[in-house]
Amino acid sequence: MTALSLFVAGTDTEIGKTFVSCALLQGFARAGLRAAAMKPIASGATERDGVLHNEDADQLDANANVALPNAIRTSFMMREPIAPHIAAAREGIALDIRRIVEAHAIARQQADIVVVEGVGGFRVPLDDQHDTADLAVALNLPVVLVVGMRLGCISHALLTAEAIASRGLTIAGWVANRIDPNMLYPDENIHTLKHRLDAPLLGVIPHIAPSDATRAASHLDIAALLDRIRIQ
Repeated sequence: MTALSLFVAGTDTEIGKTFVSCALLQGFARAGLRAAAMKPIASGATERDGVLHNEDADQLDANANVALPNAIRTSFMMREPIAPHIAAAREGIALDIRRIVEAHAIARQQADIVVVEGVGGFRVPLDDQHDTADLAVALNLPVVLVVGMRLGCISHALLTAEAIASRGLTIAGWVANRIDPNMLYPDENIHTLKHRLDAPLLGVIPHIAPSDATRAASHLDIAALLDRIRIQ
């Protein structure tokens, strides 16, 4: 059976894409699936024992129940915690989308489902001509949109959804992630998005400190998501 796969996109950076990706991995494992994770592009890496590590990639590894080789999980890792196209240019690295597509094909041979986490927002540049939207198109996966619940999230979410749809991709569902515990009227914001986004709400993750992906997974409708991506 061909493995299922999905692309996790966010409305911005620092809105919890990795946290939600980890929760998805926990949920898929709980559903009896062999779940693997990819963070194809990561900037902000440090060296330990001669190996580059990225915190987000390490978190994905910790929550997946299928371990991928580092080069498959993260095709490109840069040291500076800055925009990936700038970090790559400074290190003389070409962010080749084809290499990521090849790594994804290998990952799908090793798991029942692969969670591919994007980098930053949906239109983060990768080089002078390509951005992460082009990566999502090349992979041709259904998208899970992570909406960081804070002031301004409605416009960010609608613009991102519009950009995803304009590329011919399907939003399998969206997740409301309560990153700002002091946000005013979060329920009203979620209500607005439920009526304006042409995709189901998969769950509302409360503000959890410290982060706990296992707890977060209990707030996601994993069964509904699996049904959606199986028919894509």
